[in-house]
Amino acid sequence: MSALQRISQSYRVASTHSRLVSTQDCGWMRQQLPEELGECYSERLSFDDDLMVVRSRYRPTRNLIEETVSPHNRHMLVITFGMQGDSGYKGADGAAVSFRAGFTTITSFQLSLGERCYEAGATVSQLRLLIGESMLNKYIGEQRTQQILGNGNVRQLAFQKTSAASASHASALTRYLNHGVTGTLDMHIHTLSLLSEQLKLLSPDTLPESLQFSATDIEKLERARDIMIEQMDQPLTIPYLCAAVGLNEFKLKEGLHYRFNSTPHRMLNEIRMRKAYTLLESGCQVAQAAYQVGYKFPNNFSAAFTRFFGKTPKSVFGKRR
Repeated sequence: MSALQRISQSYRVASTHSRLVSTQDCGWMRQQLPEELGECYSERLSFDDDLMVVRSRYRPTRNLIEETVSPHNRHMLVITFGMQGDSGYKGADGAAVSFRAGFTTITSFQLSLGERCYEAGATVSQLRLLIGESMLNKYIGEQRTQQILGNGNVRQLAFQKTSAASASHASALTRYLNHGVTGTLDMHIHTLSLLSEQLKLLSPDTLPESLQFSATDIEKLERARDIMIEQMDQPLTIPYLCAAVGLNEFKLKEGLHYRFNSTPHRMLNEIRMRKAYTLLESGCQVAQAAYQVGYKFPNNFSAAFTRFFGKTPKSVFGKRR
């Protein structure tokens, strides 16, 4: 269950409450929320206008919703490496993105207006790369850059387990910051190495032409995911999803793997299970939760829920009441 789902009553703070508290010799700038909210800060290093690295660490004293407005009124690609803990982002346009320790989340946006959610007492540490349009044009070409960046709305392009190589580079960057290293050449090398690995995952160069996906295809894949969310209580089938979004079965399956690193069955199952957890936690009966996420028989639902979470639905029932 994501931080967006877990936080019910939270202290809301505007991004303007964050203040610049220090500028280190190596170029890092620290922005920090008021101390009474806990240890909540981010540190930014700009290599140039189109390449920045941000390290954030939040351990709030209360459930916290931080309203955010992107200072970059231009297209950006954001690669987030979860180092510790979970957090969530909810956009004003309804977009929702989760960040998890050990996973890499890739998003794109132009103007990001929304809120970040953190749980009281939980430490969340993340490392982010922000890459502008001109740098992407340089590395992957204008056509592919436009496909990735889309129309400027917040879009989640990937969510996958962080590779060993990326984890090593991210840890190295974090160590430099922790030890107050003043030189930036090695940091720049680690940053570009992280960027290179992620761009390979987003670039179609290694895919056969039949598996290349246009911006229209990506929109159809996102619509397939939205249908699963909106109609999770229905007996959804792959033929139905294909017909609903206008993709053949092969491209739907390969596209969901490419776009979300998932399969139709796994994605639908995860959507149903996380919704069921929220329902149970808020006091919904097991049979009712089962029905609302598409299960006719509570026993089948209980077995699926236990396999997914490692605990029974009854152990979750009513925890937030």
